[in-house]
Amino acid sequence: MTAVEPMAIDRSEALPRRPSAWTDRWFAFRDRLLASARFRRWAVTFPLTRPIARHRTRALFDLCGGFVYSQILFACVQLKLFDILAEGPQSGATLALRLSLPPEAATRLIAAAVALKLVSRRSGGRFGLGPLGAAMVENDAVAAMVRHHAILYRDLEDPVPLLRGEPAETGLSRYWAYARSTHPSRLSSDQVAEYTALMAASQAMIADEILDAYPIARHRRLLDVGGGDGAFLAAAAAHAPRLSLILFDLPAVAERARARFAAMDVSSRINAVGGDFRSGPLPRGADLVSLIRVLHDHDDDAALALLRVIRHALPADGTLLIAEPMSETPGSEPVGDAYFGFYLLAMRSGRPRTQDEIAGLLRKAGFTRSHPIQTRNPLLVRLLVARP
Repeated sequence: MTAVEPMAIDRSEALPRRPSAWTDRWFAFRDRLLASARFRRWAVTFPLTRPIARHRTRALFDLCGGFVYSQILFACVQLKLFDILAEGPQSGATLALRLSLPPEAATRLIAAAVALKLVSRRSGGRFGLGPLGAAMVENDAVAAMVRHHAILYRDLEDPVPLLRGEPAETGLSRYWAYARSTHPSRLSSDQVAEYTALMAASQAMIADEILDAYPIARHRRLLDVGGGDGAFLAAAAAHAPRLSLILFDLPAVAERARARFAAMDVSSRINAVGGDFRSGPLPRGADLVSLIRVLHDHDDDAALALLRVIRHALPADGTLLIAEPMSETPGSEPVGDAYFGFYLLAMRSGRPRTQDEIAGLLRKAGFTRSHPIQTRNPLLVRLLVARP
């Protein structure tokens, strides 16, 4: 398969399989059937097609109800319902008191949470954690993202203007202040504090995936570009005790990283450097450079510029490690193309890319070889390794 040219907007050429004339005819026949109200009525009554028809009806309704489901989760997080139930099963009356809700409202919320498998019914009319609610206990990363989505949902209230480029500024573009700033290196500590904290909260589970998949200990020095307050490098330092580490980010962010490293007493091993890749070179001396959930934040021109700067900073035997969710990930397609596609649309910067699209950017930046490395959970992050 030929990779899409890096600067192209049309990504149809990057699809993993091209439909044939036969499949086109099949899809045309299928579409005519599914678009027929008469066929849909028949399918829901015929025993062999009834389960499929019901499943697709439920799937379509879930698309309609997705925002409502997310707000139920948001309410549970805001009210700390999962923390309360982690203490043990409790009655509806007790939960109403602890949630500071009227009994009828508490009943409504609990019933909704049961339906979404966030809560489960227990003996004696009590309620306990459901399988999804249990996964939320002591999961600060997901809870932080649930709260953060309030900004995204406001931006997506009417997605059509967003698709047309209106408005130029959104809640998310203001939140991720560097994304649209003309001079990001001038951002203050207050302007970077909130998004840096959010990234740090979600970094632990990403770091585990990366460090379990790629042997960073084989390298001498690691430079993490766009490393935030150093959550990934702190995990890397514990994972590879002999590895020297450098963090590069905007000056205000790097300052927060220095404070973190000093508190952890690892300042002798990790150096935080402030700067902007768009206006200056990267620190030299690293044989491994990492981009952790950075590349997809940038439009193609900026992403290509970043890769070229990294290529210039790497020695001949150096390695670039790219880690981020990718478009068209098998089994997780909605995460890349639907979720991140519209999240980055609202952010007004960047887009999800396929592995082949990133490989195309790498070639244009001067990297001659690249290959993927399997992670345990590609829904969270996929890895691509590139060398000069």
